[in-house]
Amino acid sequence: MPHLALYTFGVLKSPLNDPAPLPREFHESGEAIYREIGGHPGYIAQAEAADSSQGTLFEWDWGEWGAFTAPAWYEKGRTEETTALIATLSLWTDLRSAFDAVYTGPHRAALNRRYDWFERTEHPGYVFWWVADGSIPTWQDGVSRLEYLDGHSAAPYAFTFHRSFDPAGKPTKLKDVRSRNDSPISESPA
Repeated sequence: MPHLALYTFGVLKSPLNDPAPLPREFHESGEAIYREIGGHPGYIAQAEAADSSQGTLFEWDWGEWGAFTAPAWYEKGRTEETTALIATLSLWTDLRSAFDAVYTGPHRAALNRRYDWFERTEHPGYVFWWVADGSIPTWQDGVSRLEYLDGHSAAPYAFTFHRSFDPAGKPTKLKDVRSRNDSPISESPA
């Protein structure tokens, strides 16, 4: 049975290692969010670096998730002092599980504050696609699909919650989907 891959990408207002209150607050909230999402029904796995003790995201060993990369529109730095991005790459059993994880709990609270931490952009902040059971998507897969979505309409190759497709490529919808707090879905889960 295919699995759903999710790649998210956002450009931060400040570099990752900025000691200012807002970046610090963002990092502190991230631990609780990743812990909750990791235990959410339908969650399978996420890209984790084998050794993240030195260097930047671009230098870490991501194992079978491949070399870290960023979309072409990312123009900020790539050093420890200048990297200003957050990206995730994860696997899910289905769209509903991913939706529920993104739009409830601590992640929903973080989404409500995303413009405190992230730059506003015209580019998409996330993309979905289906992968064969047992396959691990790479960072390059995620970037390629996000860049595709940026220049094209959603398709089975790259899609969103609002314009989604089943594993066979047939358009599908989460009809009248709302989160547990009755907030309508948004296009920016990054």
